[in-house]
Amino acid sequence: MSRIHCGVDFGTTNSTVGLCEPGSDPFLIPVEGGEVTIPSALFFSLEDGNVHFGRSAVHQYMEGVEGRFMRALKSILGTSLMKETTQVGRDRMTFQGLIGRFLRHLRSRLEAQYGDVPEHVVLGRPVFFIDGDEQADRTAQDQLEEAARAEGFKHVEFQFEPVAAALHFERTLNAEALALVVDIGGGTSDFSVLRLSPARSRASDRRNDILSTSGVHVGGTDFDRQLNIAKVMPQMGLGSSTKDGKRRLPVWYFNDMATWHKINQLYTPKTMRDIQALQREAAEPEKLERYKHLLEHRSGHRLAAQVEKAKIELTDAGAAHIRLKEPGLSLEIPVTRDEFETASADLVRKIGVAIDDALLGAGVGAEAIETVILTGGGAQVPQLRKAATSRFPDARIAQSDQFGSVGLGLAVDAARRFA
Repeated sequence: MSRIHCGVDFGTTNSTVGLCEPGSDPFLIPVEGGEVTIPSALFFSLEDGNVHFGRSAVHQYMEGVEGRFMRALKSILGTSLMKETTQVGRDRMTFQGLIGRFLRHLRSRLEAQYGDVPEHVVLGRPVFFIDGDEQADRTAQDQLEEAARAEGFKHVEFQFEPVAAALHFERTLNAEALALVVDIGGGTSDFSVLRLSPARSRASDRRNDILSTSGVHVGGTDFDRQLNIAKVMPQMGLGSSTKDGKRRLPVWYFNDMATWHKINQLYTPKTMRDIQALQREAAEPEKLERYKHLLEHRSGHRLAAQVEKAKIELTDAGAAHIRLKEPGLSLEIPVTRDEFETASADLVRKIGVAIDDALLGAGVGAEAIETVILTGGGAQVPQLRKAATSRFPDARIAQSDQFGSVGLGLAVDAARRFA
């Protein structure tokens, strides 16, 4: 393993581990069965006492196994939640410890296949973990670095995720190009303007080729959230009034139930008491009964998964259904692509502003961009693809490996840094 170098893409929704030997092609290792991607999810089973990861974690939770499901932990980095602990079975764990537990699992997959693990690693990071707060952004990187070091990676360096995607794509070029990398992930969207070429690819220091970076804390899970709030949460009581018609019910209960990394925080006796009190005051108490079901059966993530599924279906279809059927609750909510695009219009606007910021930072107009490199699962959403490409009618549109390009590029970067 001494000649092989490692890059880890710890994503909001999916993660990969890339390896590269200097002068050779990078590759992703299988991290769950034969799959080279793994959902960034953990499930602490109270039935078998085991910790499940990835697809196994999702399966255990969806099957109704008693336990604690955790997903989208990357979204917590740099926030106040990182200072708190959460109940996992009989123990209380820090969120940093939970992130470390997932990184340990990735490291164990590497060790199981190669018998040794590099002590040096390049981790991917978004351009901004936290929008508009440099200190919080730095704290987020420090927290991720500390979690990686605690799991045995002694030398940790970072690369912007869109830059990593470009390093992987650059290996396919036979001439110089000015490129915009559009990386729309689960929790963030990042943009970089770079000079790419076969000759430049041989340099170990590429800082002068990165003309600008920009980013916004908007990703695929935010689109899930907006669709959930627009179409599902009104069925749970969002927008309802009290019986006397003098006020509407508090919105934060519904907003948090639609937010992947906040759902677990709602499963408390206090939240249940609050909802029961609201139900007594509500003009439509039957809607709060559905919300209570989500709390009693810890069904919030199951519902969010069905919202995500409908969003994905709308990539190719004009209409879909959000369905959740389990004892005590039956939902079947139709949704059209137009409704989804209306619900998420402000998110698309923010992404457009971030693209314009990247161009402004590079000092170039849209006409100068020769190649647009799309990566990340969110780049498959039609309105996002349009927002990312419509400014560049004459540019080559290159669809990179939507889930693997960052991990591959991080491995290429590690081989250059640590050779």
